[in-house]
Amino acid sequence: MSGLRRPARPAASRRRPQVDAARRVAYDALRAVHADDAYANLVLPDLLGQRQLTGRDAAFATELLHGTCRGEGSYDRVIEAAAGRPLRSLQPAVVDVLRLGTHQLLRMDVPVHAAVTTSVDLARAAVGERVAGLVNAVLRRVGRQSWQEWVEQLSEGLPPLEQLALATAHPLWVVEAFTDLLGDEAAAALAADNANPTTTLVQRPGLVEDAELRAAGAEPTGLSPFGWRLAGPPGELAAVRDGRAGVQDEGSQLVALALTRAEAPAGPWLDVCSGPGGKTALLSALAPAGTPVLAVERQQHRSRLVRQAVRALPRPATVLTADSTRPAWRASRFARVLADVPCTGLGALRRRPEARWRRSTADVDQLHELQRALLHSALDSTAPGGVTAYATCSPHRHETADVVASVLAERTDVTAEPAAPLLPEVADAALGDYLQLWPHRHGTDAMFLALLRRR
Repeated sequence: MSGLRRPARPAASRRRPQVDAARRVAYDALRAVHADDAYANLVLPDLLGQRQLTGRDAAFATELLHGTCRGEGSYDRVIEAAAGRPLRSLQPAVVDVLRLGTHQLLRMDVPVHAAVTTSVDLARAAVGERVAGLVNAVLRRVGRQSWQEWVEQLSEGLPPLEQLALATAHPLWVVEAFTDLLGDEAAAALAADNANPTTTLVQRPGLVEDAELRAAGAEPTGLSPFGWRLAGPPGELAAVRDGRAGVQDEGSQLVALALTRAEAPAGPWLDVCSGPGGKTALLSALAPAGTPVLAVERQQHRSRLVRQAVRALPRPATVLTADSTRPAWRASRFARVLADVPCTGLGALRRRPEARWRRSTADVDQLHELQRALLHSALDSTAPGGVTAYATCSPHRHETADVVASVLAERTDVTAEPAAPLLPEVADAALGDYLQLWPHRHGTDAMFLALLRRR
């Protein structure tokens, strides 16, 4: 990673190893990810704030953690080859030190001696003196080859898709799913998952002016009329702190916008899976005066996030903590319904670097049934003539088109309508009647959208 090179440190005392704050933050966050099932994009900001890391140190820690999480599966192959032993034979904390060192050696502009020395110091401080020699030996072997040389060595004899999985640091089942959808274009999509995304803001209509966002250094995104890109920390903007703007991917904004543009009768609106509240806030801001918006979220802590998201609106949505598969409201009531259902999150791997290694095909199958149940409930809640938007932040066919097709096959009161014409700003996104966004085509998360009309 260019521009983040850190100066080499002299060898630390064996009794008192000196570990710089940025590497220690990355290590502690990585241990939380693996030992406590924490999310890298959530645990890191807390640690940076607690330890008062800013500027280059914060940027270095962020790249070190996120890059290590993204490349983990492929780095593990490299480490095993360099160590000559399986990872399961090593202490998990030692493995995390080796993963961080491997990312510095192979994908960051850190000199070999600096990456090895600082990793040995980190191992001594975090694990103990007894592992220093092992860490030193393994990382020196890792540093003898470049990333490309390791990929070529480890790819020898593998089938093409396994080679692509190794080179792009994705599980094979994800590579197979993307290839099923994109063919040869899958390589570009997988590579886009490894790019660092910029922070995207949503300008909540009527609450913040363009001039305020421009003065803060934000620039329009180009697809969503409410999207802005920001280079710095969003928490430094007053509009974000008080809820007049929020952090929200442009694809997420477009899905909500499409629902508001569809033809529908007058009547209340419903968001059946509203947490953490970005789409709810945008829908509430765009709803005509006098149109109630009900936001439903099953988990209490996520309901609180929704309330936080809509707090600045003059007519905030009503937030209900409930299970949308067992509606607490009468059927056929809502003119517009959004079902942005729980999913594997494969469409947001840029922002959730560890997610690709946590999910499996078993998760896809399990979520498929929940997604079907939520879509049925959303359609039952839609008034005659009303419209339901089914959305996921995953392009996997079994979470998108297969869900819609199976539900439509079981109903005679619903038809699909073309979704892409509702977003003329977006090119090359139509997937039959559905809409599929991609990071490598549109610069957004890989959001899927189906628009369903209740007869």
